[in-house]
Amino acid sequence: MGLVKPHHVAPSGKNERKRTRDLAGLVAELEDPNATARRWAARDLRDWPGASAALLDRLMREPDHSVREVILTTLTLSALGDAVAVAALVSLLRSEDANLRNEAIEAMKHLPVEVAAVMGGLLEDPDPDVRIFAVNILESLRHPDVESWLLAVIARDPHLNVCATAVDLLGEVGSVRAVEPLRLLKARFGGEPYIQFAADLALSRIEG
Repeated sequence: MGLVKPHHVAPSGKNERKRTRDLAGLVAELEDPNATARRWAARDLRDWPGASAALLDRLMREPDHSVREVILTTLTLSALGDAVAVAALVSLLRSEDANLRNEAIEAMKHLPVEVAAVMGGLLEDPDPDVRIFAVNILESLRHPDVESWLLAVIARDPHLNVCATAVDLLGEVGSVRAVEPLRLLKARFGGEPYIQFAADLALSRIEG
């Protein structure tokens, strides 16, 4: 009869939650070499409003995708989504790490009130990529000013790709308020086939 391999029991979450579950202990556990311990620490820190700075510091250095996800969830689904968190998430929009940048964009979509306070600045950022990311955030940002922000973009932004991204979203969320701005955009980018196509598509959805 063949040997029966011993059944391996994975360590429980309780065993990984080694340090004291106060703020100091949890912040220390964010530096644990075990990713599971770091995940538990990030999760448990949602009960500590003063933890956002420590979580964000760890986020900038965290190599494990699952730990980053928990950190971002803790920041956005608890009282920690404060001005410190939003400022750090904004800084991540300039990251060279595409995964981290996209994770920041997704997190910001869950903070409509806090992100609204900085959206005007993002849409006027000198970097057109940041402005495009800001429009991408608007796609899922449940805020009453989304259409107004998009209309401001297509009225003033000089960059073709920024306006194209805004027009695509206006085709989904635009109202009759967008009709005249879209026509003016077509005139402003008269030689750009994609703008003509996207604006016509948005107009047909709004007027149809």
